Amino acid sequence: MRPLSHLLLWSLGLRAAETQTTADERAALARHAQGRAPIVEIGVWHGVTTAALRRAMRNGGVLWAVDPFPPGQLGFSLQKPIAEAEVRRVRNGTIRWIRTTGLAAAAEYQREEREQVALIFIDGDHSYDGLTGDWVAWKPLVAPGGLVCLHDSRSTPGRDIEGAGSVKATNEIVLKDPDFELVEQVDSLTVVQKRTANSRQPQ
Repeated sequence: MRPLSHLLLWSLGLRAAETQTTADERAALARHAQGRAPIVEIGVWHGVTTAALRRAMRNGGVLWAVDPFPPGQLGFSLQKPIAEAEVRRVRNGTIRWIRTTGLAAAAEYQREEREQVALIFIDGDHSYDGLTGDWVAWKPLVAPGGLVCLHDSRSTPGRDIEGAGSVKATNEIVLKDPDFELVEQVDSLTVVQKRTANSRQPQ
């Protein structure tokens, strides 16, 4: 469906907000986000997973919702109003809307010298360079024991995405990073955890 048509039908209550995540992936995200903060999401789209993360995060926590929301042919983002309304329905904590790329958002987060991140959900630029850039920029900002969740990071029985840059970068860079260990894989979602000082592998 065309974005403008979807926005109009959504505003009338005739269409739901869209997400490319599966129900099992959303359940895994909510489970891992439970009681955690701060949380960062890179790639918001219609805010379905953003709302789920906000609902699950630590009471009073902060969630950075990062997305450039590029303007379409009409001169404005057709996804942004849907995302804002969907996330506004959840009252827990504080949302920071960061309208930029994941790479630029990492620099902004670091400049503000904020608390280390407890969980990042990366679902933005799925190219090899895009995911690699987000990973390199954000991984130093993750707290020991913190989690990074990557969408479209592996194929599923019903969806072969082995050629995707996000899959290649996950296999070649993320899963080989000695500072992180694999926690779980659910459908196309991969969850890794930053090692603590006591759990680091010997060099």
